[in-house]
Amino acid sequence: MRWYWIDRFLEFESGRYAKAVKCISLAEDHLHDHFPFHPMMPNSLVIEGLAQTGGLLVCEHNHFAEKVILAKITKAQFFCEAGPGDTLIYNAKLEFIKHGGAMVTATSHKGEQLHAEVEIVFAHLNDARMDALFDPETFLHMMRMLGAFEVGHAADGSPMVPPSRLLQGELSDTPGQDAAS
Repeated sequence: MRWYWIDRFLEFESGRYAKAVKCISLAEDHLHDHFPFHPMMPNSLVIEGLAQTGGLLVCEHNHFAEKVILAKITKAQFFCEAGPGDTLIYNAKLEFIKHGGAMVTATSHKGEQLHAEVEIVFAHLNDARMDALFDPETFLHMMRMLGAFEVGHAADGSPMVPPSRLLQGELSDTPGQDAAS
């Protein structure tokens, strides 16, 4: 993933919900191009932030074994603008997960105000040609960087931990170390 549209996870419960924060800064280039002299966060990038929040929830639920992509937005409703200085709180709830994909409902709040409501459908791709596009270790790194394992917990309340197969892969990729050490 090249662009991150969330800054940090605030809450993460495996298989149920995730809460993330996005702080909008005037330093973000896209704000200067969207509406000249009226910088605002494009709704498409808010949807992407909600999709990243929900997509990582879906990925983690399956221990990063499935290749998850955004398949369709079934609903997107915006109630106000968000611009520089605003903080958006993204809430994603896993509605269902099946063999072929998953659905997440998500909201964005600007303070106490409802900013957006979105329904997102994700597809699981199992085509071997997609392996080059999906590196599970990248998602593990993203989850760590965004603090998911610091705030996350499993459905039973225990602390959320990375899948052991990804940890083993991480060790074998570390220069100067082998997986046995």
